[in-house]
Amino acid sequence: MRKQLSFQLRDVAIFKEALLCWSQQFEEVAWLDSNSHSSRFSTFEAVLAADALTVKATDSLNAFADLREYQQETNDWIFGYLSYDLKNDIESLSSGNYDGLQFPDLYFFQPKKMISVRGNVVYFNYLNMVYDEIEDDYRSILECYKNEVNLEPAKTNIRIKMRIFKDEYFRQVKRMLSHIHRGDIYEANFCQEFYAEDTQIDTLKTYRKLNTISNAPFAAFLKLGAKYLLSASPERYLRKEGAKVISQPIKGTAKRSSNAKEDQSLKKALILDEKERAENIMIVDLVRNDLSKSALRGSVRVEELCKVYSFQQVHQMISTITVEVSKDKNPVDLIRETFPMGSMTGAPKISAMKIIEELESFRRGLYSGAVGYFTPEGDFDFNVVIRSILYNASKKYVSYSVGGAITAKAVPEMEYEECLLKAKAMREVLENV
Repeated sequence: MRKQLSFQLRDVAIFKEALLCWSQQFEEVAWLDSNSHSSRFSTFEAVLAADALTVKATDSLNAFADLREYQQETNDWIFGYLSYDLKNDIESLSSGNYDGLQFPDLYFFQPKKMISVRGNVVYFNYLNMVYDEIEDDYRSILECYKNEVNLEPAKTNIRIKMRIFKDEYFRQVKRMLSHIHRGDIYEANFCQEFYAEDTQIDTLKTYRKLNTISNAPFAAFLKLGAKYLLSASPERYLRKEGAKVISQPIKGTAKRSSNAKEDQSLKKALILDEKERAENIMIVDLVRNDLSKSALRGSVRVEELCKVYSFQQVHQMISTITVEVSKDKNPVDLIRETFPMGSMTGAPKISAMKIIEELESFRRGLYSGAVGYFTPEGDFDFNVVIRSILYNASKKYVSYSVGGAITAKAVPEMEYEECLLKAKAMREVLENV
């Protein structure tokens, strides 16, 4: 059982910084931040979960059955992630590529302490065993607020390596295009990894810098022992609220300009780009098909199709698909039926994932997976892990990956330039350029 106390905040932005600073004392931390992006589908401005009572960490074998059991047994808030390689638990697939990060395929924990910000109010939602710590914790956070919040940027000068070079990228994209021209697939998301070995980073300062540069609506910071995710994701994978389920895939990217007139021209060009719209619509069809497995008859709706939103670094084309599901539908089963998300796989999904495994040079792991939470009522909300830095402190290994949709009209040189655009924020953060 949990109990709750709330306090009024004078400065929400500084309190959030102090709260994240205070949380670093714990082994398990999950921080999800909307960065004040208004959305009718959002529950929190930000939420912190920390100090695990119970943990479920496993590889892909029977992972969804294990998660379903864990979610039902705890009957509480649980926070964590689903890695891309859970595809191997759903279909007869494998992951044999190089894995420098070595994260578990699935990780969730039940926090003793959960702190959320909504408007200018902070809510402390603690398990009974630690309820008497709320006021002391609040005072400790205020001490961070007064004394310890150091907003200086991370000082890093890391030399990033490429898992594959430009010529190899072109060769692999051309091989993917040959699969498309033969009719094996219509579209696939092809990704590449950038990494650094024997490297140490200040995770909190690095996250802050990435978040400042990107200001994304589905930002996340995970600390799970020595394993970290620093995410500036702009994309929601899946949200369940009561009987309603929402997916918001992204396909279509254009750069921003500091010149307002040029920026509007770039945005308009993306809106009118037939290739980008075709990519987006293909994924919308895939998501509709995935969600229809659980949807009540006639409830599938495309509420937004190819709408362009502007973020700090890029313009993005986003669609919103909603369905209604029965009240007794198990939430983990709903995720299993739609995972991995269509925006990071392709169509047809299984064929695309097989070709992705053949042509990519690294194991995706948490990249293009999902981070989020389940509520005691069985609702959930998960992002898509893109625009993110992954770090294994014990291995001293830092990684970020980017990709793009390859369709029949794809030009390898243009796809490569789009990858570099998507990688810009992570590169700036790590290389200090």
